[in-house]
Amino acid sequence: MILLLLVGLLLGACAVTLVARAFGMTRTRTVEALGTIESYGFAGARAEDEPGGSLRASLDGVANAIGGIIAGRLGVAKEPELRNQLMAAGLYSVTPRKFVGYRALSAFTALAVWVWFGSVESLPGAVVVIGVPVSLLLGWTGPLSFLKRKADSRLAKIDYDLPELIDLLVVTVEAGLGFNASLQIASGRLGGPLGQELRLALQEQSMGLGTTDALRNMLTRCETPAMRSFVRSILQGETLGVSIGQIMRTLAVEMRKRRRQGAEERAHKAPVKILFPLIFLIFPAMFVVLLAPAIFSFLDAFANG
Repeated sequence: MILLLLVGLLLGACAVTLVARAFGMTRTRTVEALGTIESYGFAGARAEDEPGGSLRASLDGVANAIGGIIAGRLGVAKEPELRNQLMAAGLYSVTPRKFVGYRALSAFTALAVWVWFGSVESLPGAVVVIGVPVSLLLGWTGPLSFLKRKADSRLAKIDYDLPELIDLLVVTVEAGLGFNASLQIASGRLGGPLGQELRLALQEQSMGLGTTDALRNMLTRCETPAMRSFVRSILQGETLGVSIGQIMRTLAVEMRKRRRQGAEERAHKAPVKILFPLIFLIFPAMFVVLLAPAIFSFLDAFANG
């Protein structure tokens, strides 16, 4: 009897050890998998662990639901265009339907704020009724205007930083490095949107995508004239077997000429843009300062005469 009890205890201890080891191996494999994912550059805290992450997750869920309903009712004809704008703005984690849901939430919020303001200020009912469609329109178009402005600013920054990238590629390629190694060095030295796009392209390569496909994807995310010239020159150079260094030198000269032409174009637009504040803001103040003493002198002369 005692022997059977000891054997039972031994088998129970072995079972507990095996179960604990199984859970430990699962946890170890999970940690190893997460470490592998982090090596590809996709590490990040969960939304629940971030400050206000639970609220943001709830808003994302509501926006996804509302965006799905609106997209199902109104169709998704503009979804690819909206996805391109989101990628150009650097909002890779925001889907088109989620963005549509946030537009609807913004419209409802603007309407609620207008109604609350009208009730607090005791505005006339006609004014409140007229302001309802205006507030809805502003709330609906506001996020889209913000997205377009952010995308344009980001693409302009990429175009401005592209000559520096080409200079780095020229130096590293002529020093004997390969094109992919030169891209890795440039991605570590460049910050901002261009550095982010380079690191994303390198991550795609590390996941098994070819260099040409990664460059085409980068062009899809950043559809600008300078980026188009850069990617097409690299692809043509690899197809025709032309030296990458020579292509980069020619492209750097072209990029700097294009940036100089853009600066000259903005300088030529400056007089037209300053015309409105000059006429309606600066000239009236100057006329008041310069002509007021003369007017008062004429008035005194006529009054005394």
